[in-house]
Parts: sequence; C-alpha cells; structure tokens
Amino acid sequence: MGDNVFLGAVAIGIGALVGLVLFVPFVAVQYRRAGHLTAGQLVLWGAALVYFFAIWTYTLLPLPDPSSMRCAGSNLNLFELVDDIRGAAQRAGGSPRAFLSDSAFLQLALNVLLFLPLGFFVRVLARRGILVAFAAGLGISLIVELTQLTGVWGVYPCAYRVFDVDDLLTNTVGAVIGSILALLVPRRPVSEEPDAPRPVTRGRRILAMVCDLLAYSLVGIFVSVGIQAALVFTGNRDVAVETDLAGQAGSIAALAVVGGCVLVSGRTIGDLTVRLRYAGGPAPAVVTRLTRFLGGIGGYALLDQLPDAWGFLAFVFLVTSTILTFTTQGGRGLPGVLGAQVLRDSREHGPAGRVEITRMGDAPRR
Repeated sequence: MGDNVFLGAVAIGIGALVGLVLFVPFVAVQYRRAGHLTAGQLVLWGAALVYFFAIWTYTLLPLPDPSSMRCAGSNLNLFELVDDIRGAAQRAGGSPRAFLSDSAFLQLALNVLLFLPLGFFVRVLARRGILVAFAAGLGISLIVELTQLTGVWGVYPCAYRVFDVDDLLTNTVGAVIGSILALLVPRRPVSEEPDAPRPVTRGRRILAMVCDLLAYSLVGIFVSVGIQAALVFTGNRDVAVETDLAGQAGSIAALAVVGGCVLVSGRTIGDLTVRLRYAGGPAPAVVTRLTRFLGGIGGYALLDQLPDAWGFLAFVFLVTSTILTFTTQGGRGLPGVLGAQVLRDSREHGPAGRVEITRMGDAPRR
C-alpha cells in the first residue's frame, strides 16, 4: 500500500511539473484550434498528464537493486489468460466473490482498467476514434513491455519484470473500451470560426498574466540550471556552489526574453498566448510598448532583480496588478491605466481609436 501511494505521488508530481512546462504552449494551441479555453479542458489536460506518468510509474517502478535482482521470464503464448481465468473459476468453486478476488482475474481486470483512461482521453481530448485508441493502446503497451523485457534498454542485464503478450492484448482492449465509454460524454462542438473575436473577460486577462509569470519563471530556471550544470561538468564546481552566477544569469535571460517580446511585438507572451492586445492611447507605439512592459511582466521582472531585502516589492506589484485587473473596465489593469489604452481581442480588426482617461482608474471614453 505504501509503495502504491508513493508511486501515485511520483506520478502526480511529475505530471504537475510537466504541466507547468507545457502550460503556455497548451493554452496557445487551444486558443488557435478552438478559439477559447474552458476550465473543463484544463482539468482534463491535467488529468491526462498525471495519467500518462502514472502508467510509467506503476509499470516500471520501483526499479530493482542490480545486486539482488532476479531475471524474469516471459509469456509469448497469446490467450494464456484464458487458462488463467479458467483456473480462477475452478478455485472459486462457484463463488462470485472468490472469483472476483482471485489474483488471476484481478491481474486481467487491472490491465484493462489501467488503459481504459487512455482511450477516453484519445476521444475526448484528441477527438480521435476507436482505431486511434487501439493503436495508442497497443503502441504504449508495447513500449512498456519492451522496456521491461530489455531491462530498461540495457540498464539491467536482463528483464526485471515478466514480458507478457497477454498484457498487450488486455491493455489494448482497455483503451478500446475507454474510447467506447467516452461516447457517453456530451461532445462540445468545435468552433467553426476559431479566429472570430471573442469577449475579453477578466478571467482571460488573468490567464494571460499566469502565462507571463510562468514563461518568465521557467526561462530563468532553465537557463540557471543549464549554466549550473555547465559549471559542474567543466570542473568549476566551486564557482557553481559558492556564487549565484547561474541564478543571476537566469534572471537576466528571463528579463531579456519577456522584455524583448513586448518591445518587438507590443504584446507579452501571455497576450500572444490568449490572443489579446492593448489598443488606442494618445502616445506613440514606442511609448505604449514601454508602458505595456513596465505595467505588466516587465515591472515584476525588474523588481524581482532587487536584493532580497526588497524582494517583497515584486509581490506587492503582483497583488496590485491583480486587483487592478478586476477593478478597471474590461480588465485592462495597470498597463491600460499607464498607457491610456483599452484591452481587445487581437482577432478584432479595425482602427483602435483614441482613449481618454480623466483620472487614474476611470473608465476609458472613446
């Protein structure tokens, strides 16, 4: 029981980590494919990530100790499971409860259930049918079985778990059943006009802010980890341990990426992801791009560069920006206030017009 809880925690942890890395690309793809993103899509996507890594953790972990492991055998006789089920029925002696609790039946049922969500996700998320679910179930099951058979592709001298062709069959059947059951889920119609403008909601603006913050943080982490690893592998471990060179380089690189995006395109990574733009205003484009940068992720990134004693200012900026997003018209927030601009769907064409602001926080007048 303890091992199962641990493996479940591993799957959730890895799934959450990968989810953070892929969050911005996923949102961008959804806005371009469907024109919007719903909370249900986010939940299903997160569940699919956790499920994918659950397959690997439950089928491959825990890895054995090489000094004490024993080589496992293999079953190459398809439909040997029929004999196993017959044996379970004989041992049960006509008792349904004994039959359902027999290890042979449980093994078959768990193999089917483990891949049932795969077929469900293939139909609901990928919008593909039974044939794709069949191919996905067979393909993923085959990869798992071959990984076990080859001792994690040569890491171990022999297979540490039994290679079983019946597992390929039951896993594939599970994926097909999952695809069939997914037919019961009401299917949301795909937007025929994903490029049609949609209302700019505050939730969408917050989503853009989350994407900006994630992009800034992940770029900094990746650059920092990369430099740290390079220092260690090049024999400069002391520099890596005793200085914050990698962390500083990561922060500067992240600031350069988010800043360059705004100054070149006039929109942040989050704006581009959820298809938003700021429009109007009396100032020239170069000024409004600067206000977009300073009023958004750029302001947070600059404050994030301050010494630790002043680090709270970045948090205050983040809270203030969030509050203004909910209290200003159309969720235009701090960038809209600074640049006297309104927030629009980037798919909306036509002149932006001039926006007049009478005082800080007032509604824009066109």
